[in-house]
Amino acid sequence: MPPRIHSSSCCQSRQLLNYLEAAPPISISASPLALQRLAATSTSSSSQLQCSRSFSTTPVTEARQPTRQRREFLKWINDYKEKFRTQPNNGKTNYISQLVTVSDYQDVYEDQPFPNNPNFRSEPVLSSKARHMIWKDVMREGLPLKAVSAKYQVDMRRVAAVVRMKQIEHYMYKKKMPLARTYHDVIMSMLPRAYLTPGEKPFEPINDIHVHSYTMQQLFVPTAESREFTRADAAKAFGEHILPPDEKMRIPELVEMERNIASGMEPEKAYAIFKETAAQSERAFAEAQKAKAKHQADKTLRVDNGRFEFRFEKVNADDVGRNGRSRTAVGWRYGQPFTDRRRGEVKIPTKVE
Repeated sequence: MPPRIHSSSCCQSRQLLNYLEAAPPISISASPLALQRLAATSTSSSSQLQCSRSFSTTPVTEARQPTRQRREFLKWINDYKEKFRTQPNNGKTNYISQLVTVSDYQDVYEDQPFPNNPNFRSEPVLSSKARHMIWKDVMREGLPLKAVSAKYQVDMRRVAAVVRMKQIEHYMYKKKMPLARTYHDVIMSMLPRAYLTPGEKPFEPINDIHVHSYTMQQLFVPTAESREFTRADAAKAFGEHILPPDEKMRIPELVEMERNIASGMEPEKAYAIFKETAAQSERAFAEAQKAKAKHQADKTLRVDNGRFEFRFEKVNADDVGRNGRSRTAVGWRYGQPFTDRRRGEVKIPTKVE
Protein backbone atom coordinates (compact mmCIF):
# COMPACT_ATOMS: atom_id res chain seq x y z
CA MET A 1 0.00 0.00 0.00
CA PRO A 2 1.57 3.35 -0.99
CA PRO A 3 2.17 5.92 1.75
CA ARG A 4 -0.27 8.74 2.25
CA ILE A 5 0.73 12.16 0.89
CA HIS A 6 0.04 15.00 3.30
CA SER A 7 -0.21 18.21 1.32
CA SER A 8 -2.32 21.32 1.25
CA SER A 9 -3.30 20.67 -2.36
CA CYS A 10 -5.45 17.69 -1.37
CA CYS A 11 -7.56 19.93 0.84
CA GLN A 12 -8.45 22.03 -2.19
CA SER A 13 -9.58 19.03 -4.26
CA ARG A 14 -11.58 17.59 -1.35
CA GLN A 15 -13.31 20.91 -0.77
CA LEU A 16 -14.21 21.08 -4.44
CA LEU A 17 -15.77 17.59 -4.20
CA ASN A 18 -17.74 18.68 -1.14
CA TYR A 19 -19.22 21.50 -3.18
CA LEU A 20 -20.23 19.10 -5.94
CA GLU A 21 -21.79 16.47 -3.64
CA ALA A 22 -25.41 16.81 -2.60
CA ALA A 23 -26.02 17.80 1.00
CA PRO A 24 -27.64 15.04 3.10
CA PRO A 25 -31.20 15.75 4.24
CA ILE A 26 -31.49 16.78 7.86
CA SER A 27 -34.61 16.08 9.84
CA ILE A 28 -35.95 18.52 12.42
CA SER A 29 -36.24 15.86 15.06
CA ALA A 30 -32.86 14.23 14.59
CA SER A 31 -31.57 11.50 16.82
CA PRO A 32 -28.59 12.13 19.13
CA LEU A 33 -26.38 9.87 16.96
CA ALA A 34 -27.23 11.89 13.85
CA LEU A 35 -26.42 15.12 15.67
CA GLN A 36 -22.98 13.79 16.63
CA ARG A 37 -22.25 12.79 13.02
CA LEU A 38 -23.40 16.18 11.80
CA ALA A 39 -21.11 17.94 14.28
CA ALA A 40 -18.12 15.80 13.14
CA THR A 41 -18.89 16.56 9.47
CA SER A 42 -19.07 20.31 10.12
CA THR A 43 -15.77 20.23 12.02
CA SER A 44 -13.94 18.47 9.16
CA SER A 45 -15.49 20.85 6.62
CA SER A 46 -14.31 23.89 8.58
CA SER A 47 -10.75 22.52 8.71
CA GLN A 48 -10.86 21.92 4.97
CA LEU A 49 -12.06 25.45 4.40
CA GLN A 50 -9.11 26.82 6.36
CA CYS A 51 -6.52 24.94 4.24
CA SER A 52 -8.26 25.53 0.90
CA ARG A 53 -8.10 28.58 -1.29
CA SER A 54 -11.23 30.51 -2.17
CA PHE A 55 -12.22 30.51 -5.85
CA SER A 56 -13.10 33.89 -7.29
CA THR A 57 -16.29 34.14 -9.28
CA THR A 58 -15.71 37.71 -10.42
CA PRO A 59 -16.00 37.98 -14.22
CA VAL A 60 -12.82 38.82 -16.15
CA THR A 61 -12.60 42.51 -16.96
CA GLU A 62 -11.47 43.89 -20.29
CA ALA A 63 -7.75 44.38 -21.02
CA ARG A 64 -6.38 47.55 -19.53
CA GLN A 65 -5.15 50.30 -21.79
CA PRO A 66 -1.33 50.67 -22.07
CA THR A 67 0.22 53.22 -19.76
CA ARG A 68 1.79 56.46 -20.90
CA GLN A 69 5.32 55.13 -20.48
CA ARG A 70 4.55 52.07 -22.60
CA ARG A 71 2.97 54.22 -25.31
CA GLU A 72 6.06 56.42 -25.40
CA PHE A 73 8.31 53.34 -25.53
CA LEU A 74 6.39 51.85 -28.46
CA LYS A 75 6.52 55.18 -30.27
CA TRP A 76 10.29 55.39 -29.73
CA ILE A 77 10.72 51.84 -31.06
CA ASN A 78 8.69 52.60 -34.19
CA ASP A 79 10.66 55.78 -34.87
CA TYR A 80 14.18 54.34 -34.52
CA LYS A 81 13.85 50.60 -35.22
CA GLU A 82 15.24 50.93 -38.73
CA LYS A 83 18.29 52.80 -37.47
CA PHE A 84 19.23 50.05 -35.01
CA ARG A 85 18.30 47.19 -37.33
CA THR A 86 21.12 47.86 -39.80
CA GLN A 87 24.79 48.14 -38.85
CA PRO A 88 26.72 51.29 -39.83
CA ASN A 89 29.34 51.00 -42.55
CA ASN A 90 31.95 53.28 -40.98
CA GLY A 91 33.11 50.70 -38.44
CA LYS A 92 31.16 52.18 -35.52
CA THR A 93 28.63 50.52 -33.26
CA ASN A 94 24.89 50.97 -32.93
CA TYR A 95 24.88 51.95 -29.29
CA ILE A 96 21.99 53.92 -27.91
CA SER A 97 24.49 56.67 -27.07
CA GLN A 98 24.13 57.86 -30.69
CA LEU A 99 20.67 59.15 -29.79
CA VAL A 100 20.87 59.74 -26.03
CA THR A 101 23.64 62.27 -25.45
CA VAL A 102 22.73 63.28 -21.89
CA SER A 103 21.49 60.92 -19.18
CA ASP A 104 20.90 61.85 -15.54
CA TYR A 105 22.65 65.19 -16.12
CA GLN A 106 25.79 63.40 -17.39
CA ASP A 107 27.29 63.26 -20.84
CA VAL A 108 27.02 59.91 -22.63
CA TYR A 109 30.15 58.81 -24.50
CA GLU A 110 30.18 57.03 -27.84
CA ASP A 111 31.69 53.87 -26.35
CA GLN A 112 29.12 53.75 -23.53
CA PRO A 113 26.45 51.11 -24.32
CA PHE A 114 24.25 51.91 -21.32
CA PRO A 115 23.46 55.62 -20.86
CA ASN A 116 22.80 55.31 -17.12
CA ASN A 117 26.05 53.39 -16.42
CA PRO A 118 29.05 55.66 -17.11
CA ASN A 119 31.44 53.21 -15.42
CA PHE A 120 31.10 50.61 -18.19
CA ARG A 121 32.92 51.50 -21.40
CA SER A 122 33.09 49.16 -24.36
CA GLU A 123 36.67 48.15 -25.16
CA PRO A 124 37.72 47.46 -28.77
CA VAL A 125 38.71 44.00 -29.97
CA LEU A 126 41.32 43.01 -32.54
CA SER A 127 39.93 42.96 -36.04
CA SER A 128 40.49 40.10 -38.46
CA LYS A 129 43.08 42.15 -40.34
CA ALA A 130 44.98 42.94 -37.14
CA ARG A 131 45.06 39.28 -36.10
CA HIS A 132 46.35 38.31 -39.53
CA MET A 133 49.12 40.93 -39.26
CA ILE A 134 50.23 39.51 -35.90
CA TRP A 135 50.20 35.93 -37.21
CA LYS A 136 52.15 36.92 -40.33
CA ASP A 137 54.89 38.70 -38.36
CA VAL A 138 55.38 35.73 -36.04
CA MET A 139 54.98 32.76 -38.37
CA ARG A 140 56.26 34.13 -41.69
CA GLU A 141 58.60 36.98 -40.76
CA GLY A 142 60.01 35.11 -37.77
CA LEU A 143 59.83 38.03 -35.35
CA PRO A 144 59.93 37.19 -31.62
CA LEU A 145 56.76 37.60 -29.60
CA LYS A 146 58.26 40.45 -27.60
CA ALA A 147 59.10 42.38 -30.75
CA VAL A 148 55.58 41.92 -32.13
CA SER A 149 54.09 42.96 -28.80
CA ALA A 150 56.18 46.13 -28.76
CA LYS A 151 55.43 46.85 -32.42
CA TYR A 152 51.63 46.74 -32.14
CA GLN A 153 51.24 47.60 -28.41
CA VAL A 154 49.49 44.29 -27.77
CA ASP A 155 50.16 42.21 -24.66
CA MET A 156 52.55 39.33 -25.24
CA ARG A 157 50.04 36.79 -23.90
CA ARG A 158 47.42 38.04 -26.34
CA VAL A 159 49.94 37.79 -29.19
CA ALA A 160 50.60 34.14 -28.31
CA ALA A 161 46.86 33.43 -28.10
CA VAL A 162 46.22 35.04 -31.50
CA VAL A 163 48.96 32.94 -33.12
CA ARG A 164 47.56 29.74 -31.63
CA MET A 165 44.01 30.53 -32.76
CA LYS A 166 45.13 31.43 -36.27
CA GLN A 167 47.08 28.18 -36.51
CA ILE A 168 43.95 26.24 -35.55
CA GLU A 169 41.97 28.21 -38.11
CA HIS A 170 44.46 27.39 -40.88
CA TYR A 171 44.43 23.74 -39.87
CA MET A 172 40.63 23.58 -40.04
CA TYR A 173 40.69 25.34 -43.40
CA LYS A 174 43.15 22.81 -44.83
CA LYS A 175 41.08 19.90 -43.53
CA LYS A 176 37.97 21.51 -45.09
CA MET A 177 36.24 21.68 -41.74
CA PRO A 178 33.26 24.07 -41.42
CA LEU A 179 34.01 27.49 -39.98
CA ALA A 180 31.49 29.82 -38.33
CA ARG A 181 32.15 32.70 -40.70
CA THR A 182 28.65 34.17 -40.50
CA TYR A 183 28.66 34.14 -36.70
CA HIS A 184 32.13 35.74 -36.70
CA ASP A 185 31.10 38.52 -39.06
CA VAL A 186 27.92 39.33 -37.13
CA ILE A 187 29.69 39.46 -33.76
CA MET A 188 32.54 41.58 -35.12
CA SER A 189 30.06 44.03 -36.62
CA MET A 190 28.56 44.63 -33.17
CA LEU A 191 31.84 45.47 -31.40
CA PRO A 192 34.35 48.30 -31.76
CA ARG A 193 37.45 47.07 -33.56
CA ALA A 194 41.13 47.98 -33.53
CA TYR A 195 43.09 47.74 -36.77
CA LEU A 196 46.60 48.47 -35.35
CA THR A 197 47.27 51.12 -37.97
CA PRO A 198 49.94 53.83 -37.48
CA GLY A 199 48.62 56.77 -35.51
CA GLU A 200 45.89 54.71 -33.85
CA LYS A 201 45.45 54.75 -30.10
CA PRO A 202 47.57 52.06 -28.34
CA PHE A 203 45.55 48.90 -27.96
CA GLU A 204 46.58 48.05 -24.37
CA PRO A 205 49.53 48.47 -21.95
CA ILE A 206 52.22 45.87 -22.52
CA ASN A 207 54.48 46.36 -19.49
CA ASP A 208 52.14 46.32 -16.49
CA ILE A 209 53.99 45.31 -13.34
CA HIS A 210 52.51 43.05 -10.69
CA VAL A 211 52.38 44.84 -7.33
CA HIS A 212 53.62 42.57 -4.55
CA SER A 213 51.79 42.74 -1.24
CA TYR A 214 55.09 43.37 0.61
CA THR A 215 55.56 46.63 -1.31
CA MET A 216 52.21 48.07 -0.15
CA GLN A 217 53.65 49.14 3.22
CA GLN A 218 55.55 52.29 4.09
CA LEU A 219 59.21 51.94 5.07
CA PHE A 220 61.80 54.38 6.40
CA VAL A 221 65.27 53.30 5.28
CA PRO A 222 68.16 55.50 6.44
CA THR A 223 70.79 56.09 3.76
CA ALA A 224 73.59 58.53 3.04
CA GLU A 225 72.88 61.58 0.93
CA SER A 226 75.79 60.86 -1.37
CA ARG A 227 74.62 57.32 -2.06
CA GLU A 228 72.69 56.51 -5.21
CA PHE A 229 69.52 54.73 -4.12
CA THR A 230 68.26 52.75 -7.12
CA ARG A 231 65.09 50.75 -7.72
CA ALA A 232 67.02 47.57 -6.99
CA ASP A 233 67.91 48.94 -3.54
CA ALA A 234 64.27 49.84 -2.95
CA ALA A 235 63.17 46.32 -3.84
CA LYS A 236 65.77 44.80 -1.53
CA ALA A 237 64.52 47.02 1.31
CA PHE A 238 61.07 45.40 1.07
CA GLY A 239 62.48 41.87 0.95
CA GLU A 240 65.36 39.82 -0.41
CA HIS A 241 63.04 37.99 -2.81
CA ILE A 242 61.41 41.16 -4.21
CA LEU A 243 62.54 41.90 -7.77
CA PRO A 244 63.05 45.44 -9.08
CA PRO A 245 60.63 46.75 -11.71
CA ASP A 246 63.20 46.32 -14.49
CA GLU A 247 63.22 42.56 -13.93
CA LYS A 248 59.47 42.22 -13.32
CA MET A 249 58.52 43.75 -16.66
CA ARG A 250 57.26 41.42 -19.35
CA ILE A 251 59.59 43.01 -21.93
CA PRO A 252 62.64 44.26 -20.01
CA GLU A 253 64.58 44.59 -23.26
CA LEU A 254 62.59 47.73 -24.02
CA VAL A 255 64.29 49.49 -21.11
CA GLU A 256 67.71 48.67 -22.53
CA MET A 257 66.65 49.89 -25.98
CA GLU A 258 65.49 53.23 -24.55
CA ARG A 259 68.77 53.55 -22.69
CA ASN A 260 70.72 52.96 -25.87
CA ILE A 261 68.69 55.58 -27.70
CA ALA A 262 69.15 58.05 -24.82
CA SER A 263 72.93 57.47 -24.90
CA GLY A 264 73.12 58.53 -28.57
CA MET A 265 72.65 55.29 -30.48
CA GLU A 266 70.62 55.39 -33.65
CA PRO A 267 67.03 54.13 -33.23
CA GLU A 268 67.38 51.58 -36.06
CA LYS A 269 70.47 50.02 -34.49
CA ALA A 270 68.90 50.04 -31.03
CA TYR A 271 65.80 48.32 -32.42
CA ALA A 272 67.93 45.67 -34.14
CA ILE A 273 69.72 44.97 -30.86
CA PHE A 274 66.33 44.79 -29.11
CA LYS A 275 65.05 42.17 -31.57
CA GLU A 276 68.20 40.08 -31.17
CA THR A 277 68.13 40.14 -27.37
CA ALA A 278 64.38 39.40 -27.35
CA ALA A 279 64.89 36.40 -29.63
CA GLN A 280 67.72 35.12 -27.43
CA SER A 281 65.62 35.42 -24.28
CA GLU A 282 62.73 33.56 -25.91
CA ARG A 283 65.05 30.78 -27.11
CA ALA A 284 66.52 30.46 -23.63
CA PHE A 285 63.02 30.31 -22.12
CA ALA A 286 61.92 27.66 -24.64
CA GLU A 287 65.01 25.55 -23.93
CA ALA A 288 64.42 25.81 -20.19
CA GLN A 289 60.80 24.70 -20.60
CA LYS A 290 61.88 21.84 -22.83
CA ALA A 291 64.50 20.69 -20.32
CA LYS A 292 61.95 20.88 -17.51
CA ALA A 293 59.47 18.78 -19.47
CA LYS A 294 62.18 16.25 -20.31
CA HIS A 295 63.21 15.98 -16.65
CA GLN A 296 59.60 15.43 -15.64
CA ALA A 297 59.18 12.76 -18.32
CA ASP A 298 62.38 10.95 -17.32
CA LYS A 299 61.32 10.51 -13.71
CA THR A 300 57.80 9.35 -14.65
CA LEU A 301 57.08 5.75 -15.54
CA ARG A 302 54.26 5.43 -18.07
CA VAL A 303 52.28 2.22 -18.52
CA ASP A 304 49.80 2.22 -21.40
CA ASN A 305 47.34 -0.66 -21.54
CA GLY A 306 45.52 0.57 -24.64
CA ARG A 307 42.68 2.28 -22.84
CA PHE A 308 44.37 4.10 -19.97
CA GLU A 309 47.85 5.40 -19.31
CA PHE A 310 49.11 4.97 -15.76
CA ARG A 311 51.88 7.30 -14.60
CA PHE A 312 54.12 6.44 -11.66
CA GLU A 313 56.56 8.90 -10.12
CA LYS A 314 59.09 8.40 -7.35
CA VAL A 315 58.52 10.64 -4.35
CA ASN A 316 60.07 11.07 -0.93
CA ALA A 317 57.58 10.70 1.91
CA ASP A 318 59.81 12.71 4.27
CA ASP A 319 59.84 15.76 2.01
CA VAL A 320 56.79 17.43 3.54
CA GLY A 321 58.29 20.74 4.63
CA ARG A 322 58.34 22.49 7.98
CA ASN A 323 54.59 22.26 8.61
CA GLY A 324 53.71 19.26 6.47
CA ARG A 325 52.21 21.34 3.66
CA SER A 326 55.04 21.45 1.15
CA ARG A 327 54.08 21.48 -2.50
CA THR A 328 56.45 18.60 -3.15
CA ALA A 329 54.70 16.38 -0.59
CA VAL A 330 52.23 13.68 -1.51
CA GLY A 331 48.61 14.79 -1.36
CA TRP A 332 49.36 18.40 -0.43
CA ARG A 333 46.14 19.46 -2.11
CA TYR A 334 43.74 17.06 -0.44
CA GLY A 335 45.65 15.38 2.40
CA GLN A 336 45.61 17.62 5.47
CA PRO A 337 42.70 20.08 5.59
CA PHE A 338 43.27 23.78 5.94
CA THR A 339 42.62 25.48 9.27
CA ASP A 340 41.11 28.69 7.95
CA ARG A 341 37.55 27.64 8.92
CA ARG A 342 38.31 25.86 12.18
CA ARG A 343 36.80 27.33 15.32
CA GLY A 344 39.12 28.99 17.77
CA GLU A 345 41.90 29.37 15.19
CA VAL A 346 43.86 32.62 15.51
CA LYS A 347 43.83 34.12 12.02
CA ILE A 348 45.44 37.47 12.95
CA PRO A 349 49.23 37.51 12.45
CA THR A 350 51.05 37.58 15.75
CA LYS A 351 54.45 38.58 14.36
CA VAL A 352 56.02 40.16 11.30
CA GLU A 353 58.61 38.11 9.45
